[in-house]
Amino acid sequence: MRTFFDIDTQLDFMVPGGALYGPGAERLIPAIAALNRYAGENKIPLISTTDAHPENAEEFRVWPPHCVAGTFGQRKPAATLLANHAVVPYDTAFDLDTLDAAASQIIVEKNDLDMFTNPHSLALLNKLNITECIVYGIFIDYCVKCAIMGLLRSGRQVSLVTDASASISAEAGDLVTRDFIAAGGRPIASRDVI
Repeated sequence: MRTFFDIDTQLDFMVPGGALYGPGAERLIPAIAALNRYAGENKIPLISTTDAHPENAEEFRVWPPHCVAGTFGQRKPAATLLANHAVVPYDTAFDLDTLDAAASQIIVEKNDLDMFTNPHSLALLNKLNITECIVYGIFIDYCVKCAIMGLLRSGRQVSLVTDASASISAEAGDLVTRDFIAAGGRPIASRDVI
């Protein structure tokens, strides 16, 4: 099954004044919103990842505090949210069988760069029978890299929507994209999807 992945499009990363703002990231919001709406309108599963850090997150030894659970900066831009969404928390006690089957957007919370650190990520992919992944978001040189390479390692087809993704460092983002292509991934544009 074809599935869209909206990686870490959160206010702390995407808007000026955000704790880890990537300059220019706000310009991607319309493209990301259009992809998310397209998924919803066409009944394509949409998995969005979000950082949901506790106040004492290990990551804050490396990065300034950001996307602390429940804060304004942890939210997604309203335009990227579908009306009917459900959350898969970063919590081993959560039961995937309780997930609302009617949700058109599943938000997978994480406390690390890698979406696969949520103990339910792989089980969710298998439950939804995901074979083809269309990935976009923030930032290619960090969380998007973890997502695309992890999805490739899981044996799935993976495409990266380059005009709906951003990097902190253009050079690092280009290197990740080259490694992604070498590993069997495919760069595409929004127009190839919508």
